[in-house]
Amino acid sequence: MAGAGTVTDTDPADALAAVAALRRLGDRLEDSAVESAMRAGWGWPQVAEALGVTRQAVHKKHAKRLIAAGVALRRRDA
Repeated sequence: MAGAGTVTDTDPADALAAVAALRRLGDRLEDSAVESAMRAGWGWPQVAEALGVTRQAVHKKHAKRLIAAGVALRRRDA
């Protein structure tokens, strides 16, 4: 993987700060996209599949925040 996605001629502190900033941005984008999908009527399995994670993982990460934001969450059919 030499050369693929490497940072050259950059101060390591700057490169690491950029990585941290991108992670924060990615988290905010994910939060927004998940909330939008759930408001549009998507269920946990659909969101999980789109993100490439399990339904349990996406629920654990987002459920409390979505409830606090007033998003009506779909229940699994019994």
